[in-house]
Amino acid sequence: MQIQVVKSKIHRVKVTGADLDYIGSITIDEDLMDAANIIQGEKIQVVNNNNGERLDTYVIPGPRNSGEITLNGAAAHKVSIGDVLILITYAFMDVEAAKIFKPSLVFPNEANNLLN
Repeated sequence: MQIQVVKSKIHRVKVTGADLDYIGSITIDEDLMDAANIIQGEKIQVVNNNNGERLDTYVIPGPRNSGEITLNGAAAHKVSIGDVLILITYAFMDVEAAKIFKPSLVFPNEANNLLN
């Protein structure tokens, strides 16, 4: 049997942009992606602490050391610049592997989304 567990979490980052004219996804500073073990194209859950919205999309890398967190396409309707988000990815694994698995948890600087 396999279960789904938290693989990665970027905790409390602020939205820096919302681009309705893009085809979809969330753009995340590539330094944050690396720290959280998130890859380009990976499915991600976006939890908005300001309005309670939750949505799933996929990740595209943003410029390193930029702190960029931009929701693109229709998802841009679900956020406002400055909203605080929690970004979560999940993985399927065997129960025994899940018992010892350690997710990548990242807590960036809340003022600028950087890994100070």
